Amino acid sequence: MRQIWAAAWLATFLLVNQATAADQAQKADTAKSKAEVLEKKAAPDGSKVLPTPAQIITKPQAQAVDSTGTELLDDAITCLARSIYWEARGKSDAGMEAIANVVMNRVGHEGFPNTICGVVKQGHEQGACQFSWWCDGRPDDAEEKEPYSRAKEIARKALNRQLKDRTNGALYFHQRKVAPNWSKEYIRTVEVGEHVFYKPAGGEAK
Repeated sequence: MRQIWAAAWLATFLLVNQATAADQAQKADTAKSKAEVLEKKAAPDGSKVLPTPAQIITKPQAQAVDSTGTELLDDAITCLARSIYWEARGKSDAGMEAIANVVMNRVGHEGFPNTICGVVKQGHEQGACQFSWWCDGRPDDAEEKEPYSRAKEIARKALNRQLKDRTNGALYFHQRKVAPNWSKEYIRTVEVGEHVFYKPAGGEAK
């Protein structure tokens, strides 16, 4: 009798796990599809129209994307969330949101790639990445669950256009403890947390 009960329990457990995994995969696919649409709206030639309720990425959908933090960077949510994570991990929500603002500002600017992954990976071919974490030779996996979950939530809100721009239109930033030469060429817009933000004087990216 015990063997029958154990076998029934195991079969039920496996079925529940399979159903849960399938549900999470469907949520992730939905989030990625919605992100593609919202990303196009944010591009320079996009409509800039706010997303409809049906187009908005929900929190469960966003959290289902890259659940282990180890997936390839080939979709908008993962690329944006990893940038937020690596540039502002351990910082305040405001600091993380500011990084998201810069990425989204670049997507909407003609001087940069018109996709989030394109912005994040820009410069890799020349060995001078715009976002240093992308080509520093270290693993790019998100190592800590809670900060990465926060990063995905902020990425979701950024794509949904539910974040205010804390950077006042900035396209560049650096840590406060450094003073790169390029910063003299731009207008400082604001300091948020450990980062200083800038935009071009004439509006054109360099």
